[in-house]
Amino acid sequence: MMKIYENIERYSPVNEQEKRDKELILNFLKNNSDAFLRSNKLAHMTASAWCVNKNRDKVLMVYHNIYDSWSWTGGHADGDENLLSVALRELSEETGIKNPKALSEDIYSLEVLTVDGHEKRGEYVPSHLHMNVTYLIEAYEEEELKVCEGENSGVRWFTLDGAIQAVTEPWMAERIYKKLNEKLKTIKK
Repeated sequence: MMKIYENIERYSPVNEQEKRDKELILNFLKNNSDAFLRSNKLAHMTASAWCVNKNRDKVLMVYHNIYDSWSWTGGHADGDENLLSVALRELSEETGIKNPKALSEDIYSLEVLTVDGHEKRGEYVPSHLHMNVTYLIEAYEEEELKVCEGENSGVRWFTLDGAIQAVTEPWMAERIYKKLNEKLKTIKK
């Protein structure tokens, strides 16, 4: 856990949301030995990929069945403390992309996300928090895309503005995805 803790500690927040969420995530990691496991019903670590094309003018999104919205890819750490590996694995599983490339091993953003209670595989999952670390990933637009049955019902590339317009979760669109798109402007191609 020390490496991810140190990486989060070194991360420079870009706004108030990230500053406050960074404090919560570090505190959570310090005080929960099961932080990387879903057995922690209050919160657990997750990782997401903000997957862009080579020109950085499109983002790859999935239509997430639980959230009923277009969203980034990502998922639970499930014991894996290498969150970049989790983000890459989830991207491949959810989109069919075979050759994703991390543009950096550095954290791209941090966020604490609320998850409403829902049914998954016939079992009720109570409301909880995802202590999320996001990485910037690049993939080829030409790669074949594939829906991940049971998790999503669509996979497609959007323009950066088109992605924001497609999302039906206002908080995610305004507070998270817009921030991620803004940060892209500061990254060299």
